[in-house]
Order: sequence, then structure tokens, then C-alpha cells
Amino acid sequence: MKSWDLFFLHFLICLSIVTSPKSSAMFLPKDSYLINSGATTTINMPDNRVFKNDPQAASFLDSAFDNLASVPRTSYGVPSPIYLSARIFTEDATYSFPLSRPGWHWIRLYFHPFNVTATNDEYNLTQAQFSVKTDDVVLLHSFTVSDRWESVFKEYLLNVTTDRISIHFNPLKDSFAYVNGIEFVSAPDFLISNTAMNLAPVSEFSGLQEIAFQTVYRLNVGGGRITPFNDTLGRFWDNDEKYIVSKSASQNVTIPASYVKYPEGSSDLIAPNWVYASAIQTANANVSQSILNVTWNMPVDSSFSYLMRLHFCDIISKSLNDLYFNVYVNGRMAISGLDLSVVADGLSTTYYKDFVLSTTSIDSDRITVQISPANYNPDNMNALLNGIEILKMSNSVGSLDGEFGVDGAMLLAVSVKKKAFVALGIILMFGVFAGIGVMVVRWYRRPKDWENHNSFSGWLLPVNNNHSTFMSKTKSTVSGSQPNGFSASTGMSVYGSGLGQSYTLAELKVATKSFDEKAVIGVGGFGNVYVGKLEDGTKIAVKRANPHSEQGLLEFQTEIQMLSKLRHRHLVSLIGYCDENQEMILVYEFMSNGPFRDHLYGKGLPKLSWKQRLDICIGSARGLHYLHTGTAQGIIHRDVKTTNILLDEKLVAKVADFGLSKDGPSMPGVGHVSTAVKGSFGYLDPEYFRRQQLTDKSDVYSFGMVLFEALCARPALDTSKQREQVNLGEWAMKMKKKGMLSKIIDPFLVGKVADSSLKKFAEAAEKCLAEYGVDRPSMGDVLWNLEYSLQLHEANPPDLAANVEEKEAEINSCE
Repeated sequence: MKSWDLFFLHFLICLSIVTSPKSSAMFLPKDSYLINSGATTTINMPDNRVFKNDPQAASFLDSAFDNLASVPRTSYGVPSPIYLSARIFTEDATYSFPLSRPGWHWIRLYFHPFNVTATNDEYNLTQAQFSVKTDDVVLLHSFTVSDRWESVFKEYLLNVTTDRISIHFNPLKDSFAYVNGIEFVSAPDFLISNTAMNLAPVSEFSGLQEIAFQTVYRLNVGGGRITPFNDTLGRFWDNDEKYIVSKSASQNVTIPASYVKYPEGSSDLIAPNWVYASAIQTANANVSQSILNVTWNMPVDSSFSYLMRLHFCDIISKSLNDLYFNVYVNGRMAISGLDLSVVADGLSTTYYKDFVLSTTSIDSDRITVQISPANYNPDNMNALLNGIEILKMSNSVGSLDGEFGVDGAMLLAVSVKKKAFVALGIILMFGVFAGIGVMVVRWYRRPKDWENHNSFSGWLLPVNNNHSTFMSKTKSTVSGSQPNGFSASTGMSVYGSGLGQSYTLAELKVATKSFDEKAVIGVGGFGNVYVGKLEDGTKIAVKRANPHSEQGLLEFQTEIQMLSKLRHRHLVSLIGYCDENQEMILVYEFMSNGPFRDHLYGKGLPKLSWKQRLDICIGSARGLHYLHTGTAQGIIHRDVKTTNILLDEKLVAKVADFGLSKDGPSMPGVGHVSTAVKGSFGYLDPEYFRRQQLTDKSDVYSFGMVLFEALCARPALDTSKQREQVNLGEWAMKMKKKGMLSKIIDPFLVGKVADSSLKKFAEAAEKCLAEYGVDRPSMGDVLWNLEYSLQLHEANPPDLAANVEEKEAEINSCE
């Protein structure tokens, strides 16, 4: 291009900036510290910012070790002169900056590794490993840049409430730290509001001003890269091209930046007019059978939550109320029927919307944004998007990087958990002894005529305040039960009570061969479960309570309470009872294929296919979802495990054993039930264990262990394994993060599972095992993901023939 052409292009750009209504608005930061670390000269950037050299910034640094390093500019093709020098720290070092006023501030860090000689020592910056944090927030944890040609830029946004901020550089043991450049600059107070829309569940999220953020993506959709030269706040906006899933479905559109208008109360400090002057619209708009959606996929770390800001400006419509479209985020409707001419009050007028995406709403370690035309105006089927910003949110321990936050925090967390475990163990032991004491006292204070009672009703009633007389207090079967199912003594239908048919003790003795020990198929705190066969050939499961077990009585009572109000295809059904001669017996449908666990390991039964395992997990999830949502309060199972998932003759899964179940919280605004910890080790929700606060997410955690059992065909806890492999959930999640989950799945499944199906299944299991209940999905969401996993498997069945050939080739090569 000729010099005159360049001059004319530059003139048009400058004219556009000058004539734009808001583009010339300047933000003068109260605090502005710009440091060119390791350099002895200042740097004047093209946007007129000046970076001080190291001697000029020495007063901000507290370090006992002084290492400067620089490299000739001609030696490296770096994007900025800031990367041509570095300060090296072999010990902990701290930069401390005073604040003119509290509020939002940027922290920007520049890193570029190179081999240098500093103070007569050789340093290879690719070997540096270190952490960076403020007093409150971990910015980088065990950070390293291993590629000597890579330049790394990190940007953070913190709401600082003190009069000074410290930035600590902490080398890991036997390593060192370095930094090429530092910015600490004020940001506008209105840049981040305190509330945004939570995507799942849809609600208002409050408290954003108490959270620290890291910029993950800032995209100028449909336009070129924007540098601090055209952004008053010194931000970079990247082109979105590499994140579009199908470029053929999209079409770039631009207008002069001077045409962009900002509504009353808005500012170009939210985003410069260059962002709104470009957009992506759906390709082939107004053409039938065209692809009328555009999708962006952006990889993220799903262990964190994110604040996402979408920017819109209708630069394609010719008139008002002409463009209607939908916006989806991770497959969920985020905005329905968006009419920019209404929300922005005009064409070519800016509008943005903030969303919070929790870990439960992020699938496949990516955030997906999709725009699609609404059907409100068939004459203009189109949609557009102008900009995307995605900011990582600090987690509950104030970290933006790493699982545990700061170095040593993992050991601290383990130590705290051990102390909490010991303390809770002592409390539980005390509770057990106290409970035994109560049981003994209660036994000696029992009614004097207990031995003369012919039923256990006196112990169990009332099991339901609405039906406190659902069982006769006299002999119900021998002398009172009528063929039509009514009790002669009360006139109440036992069928209506939910207990089903009344059986005589004699009938059940015949069915179980006098409760033969060989007929025992299960043992619990209440007593034994026997398999039996009625005269008509129907097989039944008979649960016979031990009247001398107080624990068993309580569980028995709970079982009756729950099953009397529950009916679902994927819950084991109660079909009858026996209330005779001091007996407490419940009769259930017989599940001929027994516990799910027996089909996974330990019993030598034929292996289940991947589809069979998915069907069983889906059925179990449906049963649990019904428990959580099928009654006004919901019911929490509290003992979800593979032995409590039973299979019928067709391998249909049904959830069983409700002896530990609890009604969900009944008080408005209270999301948990405070109760003593009960359940099975290996499946216990750690948050419930710590806080003794039970929620339906406790079942979700336990079900996550069930899913990994189904995948790996091994127990949730296996003390015969190496230490790091004892807990299946922890081991599986660690292997998944390393991309090695396929190494620990059931060998029988290798080569027989579609990769996409396996990935979706493992993601569902991993999300169930989130440390905190609020970060776990609902059982309904888990069910959806499992059904999706099944769809993926059926749509993309693995090539078994190819897998067999591959295996044979592998064997031949070994021979």
C-alpha cells in the first residue's frame, strides 16, 4: 500500500474517533502504576502510556534479592518491548502500591521466558515455577511458561477495599520467579455491577463486587483485534474467528464506528465503539432452508464459575422492531425474543447483558454461545452478536488458579479435615453411647403389657399425622382382616393406607420355609430380608424386623412412612405387611436380579454392556429425581449406593431401602435439614459430614460415586489399593483431569463405548462429586446428562470389528 493510502486510511480512522459521540470520552485513573520490570529505561507505548524502569519503581518493591535481566530487542520477535526485560526473584518478593481511593483496579502481568545471565548466574526462565497472589486472592498457582517463544499476558480485576495492595511473588521450592511487566491501574466503579442473572437455576446472583475476576476471553465479534490504542481502559479485544464452530453459518457485518450510539447512562468505557461497529449475523438470512444459527465454543476450566458479558448493537436492521432473536448459553435459553430496538431504545445503539455461569451450568469444559432467529418475524430471520467477555470468578477460598489456592493450602485443608473428622468421630461416638442409653431407658419404661400386644402398631403409630390409624391395633389378619382389604376393627382400607395386602404370619412362614437361613438375601440393622414364594407362585421379598433393635424399629418406621406415600416405576414397591404375634414384617416386590453392585464386581455374574449400565443409571436417577420432587417437601434418600439399587428380571433399576430417608426442608428459605450424619462410608457427602446439614445434593454426591462404580466396576472404597486409589471418586476425577480416565474403566468396556458418550457420562459423575452442594447439579440435570450420554452412544456406536482387529494386532505385535 502506498504511503498516501496509509495516510488517508489513518485520517479516516482518526476522523471516526473524533466524530463518535462517546469514543473521545477519557478515563483518568486515580491510581496508575506501570512497571517495565528488569529494564533500566522507560518505555513509551503507542497509546501514550509510560512504563517506568526498575530503578524508578524500586520504592514499590520489597525484595532481599536483586536480579535484573534483559535481552537485545533484535533477538526475540516479542509482541511488545515490555517482554524484553525481566526481574528475577529467588526468594519471596512483594510489590506494594498505595491507593488514592478504594474500588475496582486492574492487575496486569506480563511473562516471557528466555535464557539470561543475571548477576553472574544463568537462568532459564522456562524452568521458573512460582505463585503470585495478593493478600486476599491467589492469582497464579504453581505457574510456569515452558515455551521460550511464548508471551503470556494475564489480566485481573479486583475490588480493593484497603488503602494499599500487595502483590507477592513466591518461588516454589528449588525454583525462582520472574515478571516482565506489571500494571496496577484504577478501573471505573460502574464497570461491574453487584448483580447479574444466574443462568442455572435462573435467578438473580448478588455479590459480584465481593469477587475477584480474571479475564479469560474478550472478543470483538466480527471485527479485528482492538489494542489499548483504541480502548481508554487499556484493554485488548481479540478477533473471534477461531472460536466460531461453523464459519459457513456466519457472516461478518461492519459499519463506521462513528455511527454507534450509547444510550443515556451508558459509556464507551463498557466497550469502545469499535466493538459495537462490527458483528456476526446468521449467513444467508431470509433464504429458506439456510442454517439460521451461529455458535461460539470457548474452552474454560469447569472447576470455576464465570461472569459472561454479551454485547449487542443492531447495525443490520432498516427499521425498528424488525429483528428478533434468541440467545443460548451452554444449551440453555439465556435471552428469548431479543428486540434490540426496544431494550436499547433505537438502532445502532449499544446494549449488554451479564450472566453468571456456575460450575453446574458448564459442560465439557467449555462455554458455548449461540444466536438463533426467533420466529416472530418470518420476513427477517436473522440474529447478531457484537462482543463476548468471559471473566473467571474467584472461588470460595479466594483463588483464581489451582485447586487449593496457595502453596501449602492443600496440606492445611487435609489437616483441617483430619481434625474435623476426629472431632466429629468423638461426637458421633458420644451420640452412639447416648443413644444406647436412651434405648435402654426406653426399653425398661416400655408398656407393661408389651408382651401381650399382638401387633407392633403401638411402637410405630403415628407414622403419618394424616393417617395415624392406618393399621389395626388388634389382630388384623387372623380375626379382623376382610377379603376386600378392610380392617374389621377400624373400617379403614389398608390398601388406601399405602401398605398393600395384609398377610398372615403363617402365609409368610410357608413362603419363606419358616424363615430359613438359606432364604436370607439381605441383612440390615432391622433384621433379615428373605426371598419367598406365595401359593400362586409369586416371588416376594420379606423384611422381618428384630423387635429388640431400637435402631431397626426407627428404620422400619421410616420405611413405612416413606413407602406409604411413594409410588414410582423406579422405586421398589411395598405390596403388603404382617402385623401379628409381635411381628413387624413388610413384603416387597421381589427383584430377581438383585443389587446393581453384584453385576459390576465380586459375584462373577455376566458383565453388563455399556447400554445396560446407562439404562440402570438412568432408571435410578429417575427414581431419585421423583423422590426429590414428587412431594411438596421432597424426600432425601440418604443412603444411595449400588447395593440399594435393585434390578428386576428385565434389569429395570429400582431404588430401595428407605430406612434412613428424611423429608426435605419445610421452612421457606431453608435449604437443608439439620440432622445427625447417617449413610455409608465411601458415599457420604463431605459437606453433610462436616456441617450435619442434609440436602438433596447429598444424594447427588452419593449417586456420583454410583456412576463411577458403574464405569470402573470397583468399590467406592477399596483399602487394598494404593493410597491415592483407595477412594474411587477422588482417583477417577484425578485420572479424568489427566486425560487418562480410559485407563481405569472396566476393561470389559474398552473399545465398546462411544468416546462422546463416555465423556458426557464422566462429566456428569464429576459434577456430582463437587465439594460443595451448591456446585452440584440437581438430580434432574444428572438425569438429562445421562440420557444424553445414551443418545450419544446410540448415535455413534463404536466400531467393534475395528476394535477387535486393533486388539488382535496388538497381541500379535507382543508375540
